[in-house]
Amino acid sequence: MSERKSGEYQPLRPQPGPIAELFAPVAGFGVTLSSMFRPTVTEQYPREKVPTQRRFHGRHQLNRYADGLEKCIGCELCAWACPADAIYVEGASNADLPENAGLQVNADDSAGAHMSPGERYGGVYQINYLRCIFCGLCIEACPTRALTMTNDFELAGKTRAGMIYEKQDLLAPLSEGMLAAPHPMVEGTTDTNYYSGDVLGPTAAQVDWVREHRPDDETLDAADAVASGRAPAPTPRQHELRPDEGPGAAERSAGAAAVGSVRVLASDAAGSGRPGVTA
Repeated sequence: MSERKSGEYQPLRPQPGPIAELFAPVAGFGVTLSSMFRPTVTEQYPREKVPTQRRFHGRHQLNRYADGLEKCIGCELCAWACPADAIYVEGASNADLPENAGLQVNADDSAGAHMSPGERYGGVYQINYLRCIFCGLCIEACPTRALTMTNDFELAGKTRAGMIYEKQDLLAPLSEGMLAAPHPMVEGTTDTNYYSGDVLGPTAAQVDWVREHRPDDETLDAADAVASGRAPAPTPRQHELRPDEGPGAAERSAGAAAVGSVRVLASDAAGSGRPGVTA
C-alpha cells in the first residue's frame, strides 16, 4: 500500500522479460512468416468449381412431385414474405386449362388435367435477382415445399431483363420416369395425399390419359415403364454444382476465353453440342 501511495504504477499483468521485449517489434510478423511456408488454398475459379456448403443459399428451384406435377400452388405466400419485393406470382386455376373444357375440377377430384394437385397452380412465377438478397424467407413461407434454394451461385447477367428469371428458368427438370404435366392426379387421391408424400410415381391411368391427349409426349415411354413396374420410381432431381465446361457460346463470342461458363442457354447448348444448364 505504501508503494501505491508513492505514485508509482504497478501493472496487474505480468511484464515480458528482456528477450520478449527485444523481439516485440517484429512479433506481429510471426503470422505472416508462418503462412509463407504453408500450401496455398486459393480457389482457381472459374476454371475449377468448388462445391459450396450444404445449406448455401443460391438460385431458387421450383420442385415437382414424383409423378411430374408441380408443387407450386400459386398461393403467393413467398411473394408476401419477400422483404425485397423480388418475387412476383400469379396463381391460375387448373379448371381453366384447355384440356378441362366442360369439366369441373376441384381439390377433391383427381379427374381432369392438373398442373399441380388441387385447384390452383403457379401460372406466372418470376424472381428478380437484382433485388433478391438470398435471405431464404420465401422458403420458410412455402406451405408445400415447392420452393427451395440450390447451390447455384453463378447468376451474373449482361442485361437487367435477363436477371428476371421466369418460371421455366426456375422449374426443376423432369427426372427419368416422371410424366410431363398437365395430366390428371393419381386416381383416388386428393391434394392432401400429395402433400403427405403418398404419391411415388405415375400410374397407368395417367400414362393412358397423356397418350390420348399428347401421343407425341417424350416422357411417355419412361413413365410407362415406371407405371408397369419395369423401372424404379423416379427420384425428384436435386440441383448439383455444374462441372467446369469452359467458356460458353456467349463468352466465346465476346472474346472472354479465360472466363468459365456461367449460364448457357438451351439454344446455345444445342448449337455447341453441350448439355443445357438453364434449368
